[in-house]
Amino acid sequence: MNHRITRANERGLKDIGWLQSNFTFSFSSYANPERNGFGLLRVFNDDFVKPGNGFGLHAHANMEIISVMLGGRMNHIDSLGYKEEVTTDGVQIMSAGSGLRHEEHNIGDDEVNFLQIWIEPKLQNVTPRYQRRSFPEAKRKNQLTTIVSNEEGTAHCWINQNARLSLGYFDAGQTLTYSFSPLNKLVFVFVITGELLVNGQALAKRDSIGIWETDTINIECPSEARFILIEAPINH
Repeated sequence: MNHRITRANERGLKDIGWLQSNFTFSFSSYANPERNGFGLLRVFNDDFVKPGNGFGLHAHANMEIISVMLGGRMNHIDSLGYKEEVTTDGVQIMSAGSGLRHEEHNIGDDEVNFLQIWIEPKLQNVTPRYQRRSFPEAKRKNQLTTIVSNEEGTAHCWINQNARLSLGYFDAGQTLTYSFSPLNKLVFVFVITGELLVNGQALAKRDSIGIWETDTINIECPSEARFILIEAPINH
């Protein structure tokens, strides 16, 4: 097994008042040649948006863009005609394909916190898609819940790439084993709250670990913990 840990205080930071972004990988004004993504997982941002502020209309193409809402209320408006509200425990995807435009704003009274995740697509220039699902925390205690995969279905969002994203919410003392095909696969784990031991490596709140060259990872929860696990290809 090989692994790479990024501690919370090692991430890039962009703070422009209304927006605070924490970058695990190179993005925007943060450039780190040692952290230019992880396989086809290109962007993993931990974003905080002040009330009444947000991202104006802008374009994307040929990228799978996933937002995981950790807190607050945010709207979504796009050139496909969608006008949605995404709240805590909500997940939305934009399979940008041949191109779309969108905007996102904090429409609540509290700060919005969401994870912004970009994964390179399997096929180029496909028809753009938007999808939204909700995963209430109360319904996923002590289990790993798939929120995004490459398989179509009503229980999760699906994207144009052989990837899987799962949310975990576990009591202290819980353990789990995650198995996957080591061929062309990586696993990335980010701690939202609490502490984890991942294959014996200790992670605290907002730490992350990327793992490759193995087919199983073991996760232990010394405390109550929330985390996201991403399984993605190394390359196309």
